[in-house]
Amino acid sequence: MEQIFLLEDDEALGRGIALALETPERTVTRASSLAAAREWVEKAAFALLILDINLPDGSGLGLLRQLRAAGNTTPVILLTANDLELDEVTGLEAGADDYITKPFSLAVLRARVAAQLRRSAPKAPSSLQLGPFSLDFEGMEFRRAGEKIELSKTEQKLLRVLVENRGRTVPRAVLTQRVWPEGAEFVEPNALSVTVKRLRAKLEADPAKPEYLKTVYGIGYTWAVNP
Repeated sequence: MEQIFLLEDDEALGRGIALALETPERTVTRASSLAAAREWVEKAAFALLILDINLPDGSGLGLLRQLRAAGNTTPVILLTANDLELDEVTGLEAGADDYITKPFSLAVLRARVAAQLRRSAPKAPSSLQLGPFSLDFEGMEFRRAGEKIELSKTEQKLLRVLVENRGRTVPRAVLTQRVWPEGAEFVEPNALSVTVKRLRAKLEADPAKPEYLKTVYGIGYTWAVNP
């Protein structure tokens, strides 16, 4: 479960950001003051920090400087109403990984958050041998029992999420977010089902009776191959 920390003193904006970013695999912890933020970042580990700069009791920029001075390398996105180039340079030089000026689109924020989480995520093995399958995601080469399989970019993304979570059911909402990370809300409702059907046609001996890419009805899909 990914945990994001949000420091934002505007209650309505904070709620809106949290609702936009939370998913079945991601939680957002909120604070509205610098004092509360310091307590949270000292006692919990977060995958990403989103810090407002202008606060009633101080500045998120000051918190960022303290974290970097202490060796904390957690990715940080700064939020601010200051749109001067100097302010952005100051934030980035202080150790911010990204800088977003208000007002901003929640869709843009989601995309920026997804980009930071991808960069900081532990790298999974790019090449796997699972049952009859040889899967090389970096080389984009896929084989079953030695026979080459051609997969589209979308099919590759879906397959990678499933095999990296093999043995676990991945909800449809999570798969949609992972396969189309920067536009999941605009994806057609049946796009995931269509991609699963195409992937099964290429991987399964009998797509109507799948051995590997199985449906968990009412929830999502799972990859059933044992390592």
